[in-house]
Amino acid sequence: MATTKRTTKSPPPQPAAEPAPCKPCNGTGSVAITVRVGRKHRPVGKQDGFCLNCFGTGTDPDS
Repeated sequence: MATTKRTTKSPPPQPAAEPAPCKPCNGTGSVAITVRVGRKHRPVGKQDGFCLNCFGTGTDPDS
């Protein structure tokens, strides 16, 4: 009798897990910053700013 070669199947590759969205910017990469003007620094509106937690990527750096 001839010997047969037996191999084991490797498990199928797991799909890559999606990174969690950044909490301060909700995954957008930008946050609203209040604009203040005048001597009393009264708020007049909001301006889009760069998210300093994720540096604009939108993904949580801790995950």
